Amino acid sequence: MRAAHAIKLKTIICEETIIPELTENMVLVKTKLASICGSDLHVVNMGYTAYASDFPLPYGAPGHEGVGVVADSRSPLFNIGETVLTVPNIYSSKTFADYQVIDPKYLVKLPQNGNANKLMMAQQLATVEYSCKYIDDIKGKTIVVIGQGSAGLFHNFILKRYGAKKIIAIEPIDHRRKIAKDFGADVTVDFTGQKATNAVLDITNGTGADIVIEAVGNTETLNQAMTICKPKGRVQSFGLPTTLKPIPFDWNTFFSKRLTINSNFGSQDEKDLTSVKKSIDLIYKNEIDMDKILSHKYSIEEIQYAFDFAEKRTDGMVKITITF
Repeated sequence: MRAAHAIKLKTIICEETIIPELTENMVLVKTKLASICGSDLHVVNMGYTAYASDFPLPYGAPGHEGVGVVADSRSPLFNIGETVLTVPNIYSSKTFADYQVIDPKYLVKLPQNGNANKLMMAQQLATVEYSCKYIDDIKGKTIVVIGQGSAGLFHNFILKRYGAKKIIAIEPIDHRRKIAKDFGADVTVDFTGQKATNAVLDITNGTGADIVIEAVGNTETLNQAMTICKPKGRVQSFGLPTTLKPIPFDWNTFFSKRLTINSNFGSQDEKDLTSVKKSIDLIYKNEIDMDKILSHKYSIEEIQYAFDFAEKRTDGMVKITITF
């Protein structure tokens, strides 16, 4: 089979390898489509998570967003020929391969007449749904979403469904900012840094936002989130940091404003994959427009080019599909 192989930092190639052996109670899935997540870039280009010193990575890693067909099964829950969404957690992710052996707890059956490419986005949409549903009192609140990649855009959509009064989206890339309102943003800000902070304070008449979602993942935007959050507000840390080193933290702002800062990691391990199933339903019923999210396609043989392109965040790029 063909499989992506991250052999060292910033290098992921396509190689031939053997199809993994199916073991008891597991499922063999033939991959049809996969997608590159921002966390995949962090793993390959930074050595993020448990893989930090383990290059070369296992074949197919770190892919965790995919759609495939059950090729063989030793689980009573899945039958050969069924189309499934593959949502392995980051420690067992091997979706960048023609075949993967996967625990059935990380599989969800898909509607047979659904659009596979769009339904694949249910994995990331579910991470946002999972994160947002644990934020108290969204209804009627002013919320800032820093970053309008797919995760930021999905936050706009989910937060609106939970009753946010006003969503302010911060994004310097034109294409992403232009579609932010299509997903629920009421106001967009094309500045970054202090200019963006000033813009948010101006929009909120100096009070700041009730809730700030940090969907970029760097030191500057995490600390900016605290600055533009009002006293006793909440900062939701969603974006992964761009370094494995400890991050400088604006403790004085956090302390003096009495802020709450948290993250919600682990949607793939949620009981019954409730958030994933809800996200599949939203996409299947066309309640969210994935056409604006799915921007580029590369074949598995072009995996390095796809990662390089994703890292550049070129104007027009939102979400990259890997085809098999």
